[in-house]
Amino acid sequence: MKKYSKLIIFAIVALIFIGTFVFLWQKSQPKEVVYNEFTPKLDSIQKTTIITGKIEPRNEVNIKPQISGIITELYKEPGDHVNAGDVIAKVKVIPDMGQLSSAEMRVRLAEINLKQAQTDFQREENLFNQKLVSADEFDKVKMSLEQAKHEKTAATDALQVVRDGVSQSNANASSTLIRSTVSGVILDIPVKVGNSVILSNTFNDGTTIATVANMNDLIFRGNIDETEVGQLVNGMNMKITIGALQDLKFDAALEYISPKAVESNGANQFEIKAAVKLVEGGKIRSGYSANAEIVLAKADKVLSIPESAIEFSGDSTFVYVIKGDGTNKTYERTAVTTGLSDGVNIEIKKGITAKDKVRGPEIIAEDKE
Repeated sequence: MKKYSKLIIFAIVALIFIGTFVFLWQKSQPKEVVYNEFTPKLDSIQKTTIITGKIEPRNEVNIKPQISGIITELYKEPGDHVNAGDVIAKVKVIPDMGQLSSAEMRVRLAEINLKQAQTDFQREENLFNQKLVSADEFDKVKMSLEQAKHEKTAATDALQVVRDGVSQSNANASSTLIRSTVSGVILDIPVKVGNSVILSNTFNDGTTIATVANMNDLIFRGNIDETEVGQLVNGMNMKITIGALQDLKFDAALEYISPKAVESNGANQFEIKAAVKLVEGGKIRSGYSANAEIVLAKADKVLSIPESAIEFSGDSTFVYVIKGDGTNKTYERTAVTTGLSDGVNIEIKKGITAKDKVRGPEIIAEDKE
């Protein structure tokens, strides 16, 4: 029994040894190298770039009050369409005490002057009726009375404007009613009822009551790297894709390239603007993030091969042209002149023809299987 056990163990060890030897021998044998093969073909190649940016109205107008005060009414909301002249809000005037005091004093003086002018006119009129004064003197007194009346009216209007923000004579142009200066869509109303607002002056920009823009006149604004900006010209077509609306694309026409670069993340970039051509039914909102695809260069019906088949050596480029077939297959290193590349395929200007076959990258084991 022991004799058979020793034989079995010996046989197992021998099998393991032989199997290991065969495995290592197979591994040491040179493997056949198989390459991809490509045939040059006529194709169109275009070099494109993607520019990130956003969609915004060409012009946004900030509506500001003509007087300082407190918001008492808001008649519109963001998203509402307004026409030029439509009332957006109403302001209650908080008068300046110095201006109010001066306006009240002006009214009192105007009343005194008017009362004196009326007395002088009545006296002069009696004398004129008795033919004791000339018509010229009477006309002067009469004119003084008219001037006093106008001054009283002006002083009263000034007091009403300082106190209430509007007078009886200019009620239709009330500065307490904040009106839109342009037609468009209200993008934002940053104030609420009860907020204090101030008018624009030399010391501040004033409080913005609303922002209005024409949403039918939109532009794409983005930045392009300095290495590509030299290939742009005004009028170039662009394809705009909005991140929130992946199923919609818009055409745009490049209309502005900044003459000055700005530094961004260590790179010089130039601002560009393009007029967006809206698609009917497309609901676009201001501030949408967007990508613009623009064709920098294009070559139609040119001989091309995959760029992976190109060998780059300094300033020269080569391909390996396949000669023969089967076991007699050889590869001839051939210099070629390349042109435009889109990152996948590359244009061949000189060196090979459409009848040649070229060697591509080696097929790895996973590809063979």
